[in-house]
Amino acid sequence: MLKFILFLLPIFLYGTQDMYKMGKNLYFAKGCNGCHGISASGTNLYPALAYRRKPFLISKLKSYRAKQGTTQQSQLMIPFAMELSDKEIDAITTFLSDYNENKSNYKPDLSTRGDGGS
Repeated sequence: MLKFILFLLPIFLYGTQDMYKMGKNLYFAKGCNGCHGISASGTNLYPALAYRRKPFLISKLKSYRAKQGTTQQSQLMIPFAMELSDKEIDAITTFLSDYNENKSNYKPDLSTRGDGGS
């Protein structure tokens, strides 16, 4: 059994890396960086997304894709999320939750603000 697990581990890790790269590419291609920043650290108007829990991010994106925004600001996400497939949501949320880019680029907004409607 242990040999089987050790055999599958590199395959799983490689697949996760591919999903991470796909998510990173989608984050920039879909324009997420325009509001949430190039390091996904948020701005004074939009929430930080890097290091958020994956189930939370998936839930939010799927709600937005279903045209369910709870605040006026969160409703801005609906047109962006409507275009996303389940695989794309999985990739983007993998990138954000496992964020491991150059940490010197990560500059969280420390000002007092709400959660940006997320």
